[in-house]
Formats: sequence, structure tokens, C-alpha cells
Amino acid sequence: MSGHSKWATTKHKKAVIDAKRGKLFAKLVKNIEVAARVSGGDMAGNPTLYDAVQKAKKSSVPNENIDRALKRGSGLEAGAAEYETIMYEGYGPGGVAMLIECLTDNRNRAAMEVRTALTRNNATLADPGSVSYLFSRKGQVIVTKDSGATEDDLMEAALEAGVEEINDLGEAYELVSEATDVVAVRTAIQAANIDYEQAEVTWMPSIKVETDVDITRKMLRIIDALEDSDDVQNVFANFDASDEVLAEASE
Repeated sequence: MSGHSKWATTKHKKAVIDAKRGKLFAKLVKNIEVAARVSGGDMAGNPTLYDAVQKAKKSSVPNENIDRALKRGSGLEAGAAEYETIMYEGYGPGGVAMLIECLTDNRNRAAMEVRTALTRNNATLADPGSVSYLFSRKGQVIVTKDSGATEDDLMEAALEAGVEEINDLGEAYELVSEATDVVAVRTAIQAANIDYEQAEVTWMPSIKVETDVDITRKMLRIIDALEDSDDVQNVFANFDASDEVLAEASE
């Protein structure tokens, strides 16, 4: 979804996170395990792993869980699964486009669970390529305003690192860059002694669909249904709801 809606929706989800904490922890741990397996368990030389670990820590994943994932991914402990990334495309109500990113060790199960979540909520799977062209792969660093940093501070710190734009999301700033520059931007923010909330490569919509309360409520329901699957890591959608609409739809 758009950066604004994504952050607001993330805040909404934090209010009800207890019921889903186990699933969230499992997904974050899975990211750590895969990052360690792909590029090694040394965080100093594996920025993807570093950001996966930081995201898990920000979400209060216990250190013991993080350490075990690092060991499994690095081959120091048995039990690692062979995960693969699969991207599904779909359409929700009001013509909202969705990219559904799965990390799974069972391709058939992932496909079935995604299809079921969509069809039960009046959404549909789309043919490969029919939705993905509406999104671009981008780097995203989120800095909350609690950090004390201003937009000018962030621009000064990250401009030479490749930041393309800084968006005010209400309670946080979103720093957007090319996907290949996200580590440089995050590193520049840290070098300026600014605390960041998350840094990752994401899919951002190039065309947004403004949604009313009804469509927004249906989209939140679809996203919740998809994220109930252990195989679904992320859902990206191009709907853009105002804070007022999102607040009413989240009730």
C-alpha cells in the first residue's frame, strides 16, 4: 500500500499485535534464517541480515529466537528449511492492486492459502505481470518523529547516500531510495546518530487508488486474511486512504 497507508496500518496492527505475536515472530525469524543462509551469518558483512535482525529486535522478538535462527541459517544448528520466495499478484475491491510476497517451503500450500484468503474476501488472483508493473522496487527507511530528527536533519544526513525523497507520514518520516541504496541511506542515518525504526527493500506503487471507508475496510480484511498464512511475508497494495478514512475503517 502507499507509504502513508502502510505506516498508518502498521500502527493500527500494533494495537492488536498480541493475538498475532506468534505468527509475526515466526515470519521475522524466517527472514533472519534465510538471510543468513544466502549471504552468511556475519552481520557486519551481510546488511540484509543486519536489517532483518534489527527489525526483529524492534518487534521484541526474544534474543534466543534470533540466535537460533542465525545458527540454523549459518548451518551451525540443524533444522533449517529450504525456503523459496514466490510473488503472487491480485486484485481487491475498487480495482486495488496487490503483490503478495511469500516465503515458503511448500509451494502448493502457499498457493492454496493465498487463493483461499482472496476468494473468501471477494478478491481475485491475477495473471503474472498484470499487477507487478504498477509497483517499483525501492529502498525504504522509516524514522519515527520520537527520534527528534527533523526532515531537514534527515535530508542533510542522507542526501549524499542516495535518498530520493522524504515523506511525512504523520508519526514518522519515510526515506525513499533506489533499492540498491537502502543500506547506504540507513548507514548515513546511523552515522548522524539518528535512530531508525526499520530499513528494508519494498515494493512501492507508482499509481495509487484513493479509497473510501468501505473499500479500505475490505482491503484491511483481505490483508489480515492473507497475513494469517505463515507463508505470506508481506502484502503490498496501491490503495491510499486518508488518516480519517483509515481510522474509521479500522474500528
